[in-house]
Amino acid sequence: MFRLPRLLLLTAFVLGAPGAPIMADTPLSDHTTDGATAHVSVSTTDTRCKLPPADLNTPRDFPVYHTLKEWQARRAAIREQMLVSFGLYPMPPKPPLDAHVFGKIERDGYTIEKVYIQTYPGFYLAGNLYRPRSRGLDHKKSGGHPGILVAHGHGDKGRFTNDGGFSIPARAITFARQGCVAFTYDMVGYNDTDQIHHQYAYTRRHWLWGVTLMGLQTWNSMRALDFLCSLPDVDKSRLAITGESGGGTQTMMLGALDDRLAAVGPCVMVSHTMQGGCLCENAPGLRVDFFNVEIAAVPAPKPQIMVGATGDWTASMMEMEGPSVESIYKLYGHQERLRYVRFPYGHNINQTSRESVDAWFGRWLLGEEDESKLKEPPFTMEPVADLKVFTEAHPRPRDAKDQQQLTDTLIAEANAQIESRRPHDAKSLAAFKKLFEPFWRVTLGLDYPVAESIQARREPDPAETGGKALYIGRDGRGDSIPALLFEPRGTISSRAVVLVHPDGIAHFLPNGKPDSLVTSLREKGCYVLLLDTFLTGSRASEDARLQRKPFNNFFTTYNRTDLQERVQDLVTACAYLHGVMDIHAVTLAGLDHGGLWALLAAPAADSVAVDCARLDLTNDDALIQDDLYTPNLRRMGDFRTAAALAAPHRLLLHNTGDAFAPAAWISGVYAAVNAEASLRVEPRALAPAAVAEWITQ
Repeated sequence: MFRLPRLLLLTAFVLGAPGAPIMADTPLSDHTTDGATAHVSVSTTDTRCKLPPADLNTPRDFPVYHTLKEWQARRAAIREQMLVSFGLYPMPPKPPLDAHVFGKIERDGYTIEKVYIQTYPGFYLAGNLYRPRSRGLDHKKSGGHPGILVAHGHGDKGRFTNDGGFSIPARAITFARQGCVAFTYDMVGYNDTDQIHHQYAYTRRHWLWGVTLMGLQTWNSMRALDFLCSLPDVDKSRLAITGESGGGTQTMMLGALDDRLAAVGPCVMVSHTMQGGCLCENAPGLRVDFFNVEIAAVPAPKPQIMVGATGDWTASMMEMEGPSVESIYKLYGHQERLRYVRFPYGHNINQTSRESVDAWFGRWLLGEEDESKLKEPPFTMEPVADLKVFTEAHPRPRDAKDQQQLTDTLIAEANAQIESRRPHDAKSLAAFKKLFEPFWRVTLGLDYPVAESIQARREPDPAETGGKALYIGRDGRGDSIPALLFEPRGTISSRAVVLVHPDGIAHFLPNGKPDSLVTSLREKGCYVLLLDTFLTGSRASEDARLQRKPFNNFFTTYNRTDLQERVQDLVTACAYLHGVMDIHAVTLAGLDHGGLWALLAAPAADSVAVDCARLDLTNDDALIQDDLYTPNLRRMGDFRTAAALAAPHRLLLHNTGDAFAPAAWISGVYAAVNAEASLRVEPRALAPAAVAEWITQ
């Protein structure tokens, strides 16, 4: 188990007077305080279910980072979140590129060739390769040329777009004439890369397995960079990417994730408001805690130029986005490596904007300081028919997969990654935990270990249940979990049990009094904590539920799911109890689907008693319902991974029925580390007395 360090919990709070802070290391009984010297930040209102939810147009503020160490920790978290959101953690295996380069066209100062590469087995990315016919402005007389990826936006013609405001060929031709190798490649569903469409992977099942359009496009960008690196005439130390609009999004993403890049140039996309309006720009989970301006800062201190325009969502580039990213470059002591500009045009990558990128890349990739030499000369675009890759004469490879075949391949690959890492002894379990703990934490959107102080607010219990009413939360996070804490009867032990049910606290209080499970646990010397987890019990809200749909305005890109919030509440409750009276034996026990939430939170507890609700996991249908749904859950390894991360701590799985497939996998892990005695699996539902007996034995 990943135990919360005691030092992190010195500011935890125990039970106190109404409305007062509850101070750590104080006996639960008979504690009072007037609250005059302490501040209680936890509220009786939970702001997580605010209406309306955040979306792609919600304005955001750039955080203040005081030290480089502080930023680097945030940077690591951003990259981790991106990889998980894109379905790229752990990184998939790379099949051979099987690159095909053909159909050379020779022009004054440059050549154009047709290219297609294999990015996944049976999936082909196409584009055009522009090469210089001389050194151009490249002052390095030996070795390869700089290599530049040119990503296009959502214009109807994709990489063939060529008008007053946008021209992809103009960018590539200019780069080639200056002495660079430029590769213009398709978005998914555009031009030659149309074996699947641009609305691919828009179902809950896709997202459960980490299959997303944005992830696929980011992977294509990585493989496109692999292709540039494979060319003998490209200098691998001088690689760059630039793109506008949706291509600017691709530029930001690759710039943040791929350390091979020496320079980046996102255009008309780095904004504190609009974050990207297409499915290919909105991966589930991507911007719950971060936003584009932070992502744009991740490449620092590498040379970067950000281009804005007065007529779109980058209008505040000079006042907000630019200075925000510059603050990170200053932490590195290299603000001279960042340039941000804004031009008085609408959404564009016109000649003025293009030349600003040409000048910046020329300085850092070519060593050319004279910007007059980096102006865009006149050019002529080739006919589209001459740039097309797949034609009757050169058809797409026969093994090209359709959408369903690609989905099946990616899901099989994700499952194979889990199975290949299934623990088979203590050493492999340790390796599994090292790799999958971040996966579990990021997939479920967890603040774990809970870094902020855990706080609780005592309130009167109008129902007179015999328990002590609390609101538990994390300082500054806006959560407020209604709870009832019941003390043991008789001998007081250091054992505590958190009970959870989809109906909340009320389920354990029939007729307003504790039920037999609560009573049995108290009689056996346990503290019992009942919770109304997120949007359950007293927190239930039909208005909030109706607005929390994964496909409403890319909801899951900007908000945690119900499942994520509920698992966090259980992790928070465990952190609270671990800091109370030196309680080190905390058991999570859940009934109905609450048991499954508890199993996902297992690494935060010392033991877990799980009602598996006879969940049928022979297919993905059960995990598509709202209270068990969160993106990437299957790719993470679902309940299997959570249990393995908690192994070899005690675990009870009951009411499994015949179709709860993780039970066999989990049993194998416990057997592999000689912990069979710590695991009990029962197909039938155990009575409350039997559950209480298992918890306290």
